[in-house]
Amino acid sequence: MQTIFRFSLPLSMLLAFAFVSLGQSHSTYPYYDASWSKPYEPFRIAGNLYYVGTYDLGCYLITTPKGHVLINSGLKDSPAQIRKNVETLGFKFKDIKILLTTQGHYDHVAGLAEIKKITGAKMMVHEGDAQVLTDGGRSDFIFGENEGALFVPIKIDRVLHDGDTIQIGGTTLLVLHHPGHTKGSTSYLVDVTDEKRSWKVLIVNMPSILTETKVTGMPAYPNVGKDYQHTFESLKKLQFDLWVASHAGQFGMHAKHKPGDPYGPEVFADRKRYDDLVNRLEQEYDKRLKAGQ
Repeated sequence: MQTIFRFSLPLSMLLAFAFVSLGQSHSTYPYYDASWSKPYEPFRIAGNLYYVGTYDLGCYLITTPKGHVLINSGLKDSPAQIRKNVETLGFKFKDIKILLTTQGHYDHVAGLAEIKKITGAKMMVHEGDAQVLTDGGRSDFIFGENEGALFVPIKIDRVLHDGDTIQIGGTTLLVLHHPGHTKGSTSYLVDVTDEKRSWKVLIVNMPSILTETKVTGMPAYPNVGKDYQHTFESLKKLQFDLWVASHAGQFGMHAKHKPGDPYGPEVFADRKRYDDLVNRLEQEYDKRLKAGQ
């Protein structure tokens, strides 16, 4: 889901809040869509990059000889689907060594604590979303009071910053801070190689704007408008060969890939769709800014 997040109760209380939310139905989740829970067949995107998410929640596996990277976890009950997808592709779930996320919202991070417990992987997150993950969503500047948006708190092993790199097994990810949707929304650039060539892939967090977000500024996020401006400017300048996003619907995955389709990275180029989406989101931002919303 795309959006934005507040601060600090004792960990024991946060865990209690989080586990209460774990007992709730999906209907309590803000913006919940059934496609978030629907299974989807995993597939190879390009080189050592794979899609292991649900029908709409983009979760990505980057495999290396020294262990794997998982970006995003989906909902609280998504880890079982992700594990099945990883193993269906022929990889060991416990070989996941690094956990990342594109944004600190429950539909992308609610399964991270469980996956971290199973695999022992290191959790790395941009500093803007570190508090949100640590307190289980309670410091979210929009959803902090909504128990349906809470999740099990996650211990952070490394705090990331714009321009940092993450290296493992010959693969390097470049961290790109794209705030607005959340304070720590993050995209990643990674070079992957297949049998014929290398591909520069952008795993992007698109800066969508939730109804509750006031781009003119909010008490818990006064610089939200400036952060959106920074993100739009950054996204327009990026160069890449292929792109995917936090949600499958954002990059048109289901029109480009059907279960059983042969390997074909080229379908994920589509610069026009990328530019059109960024421009459309910026236009919505400008409209709301002019309206004082």
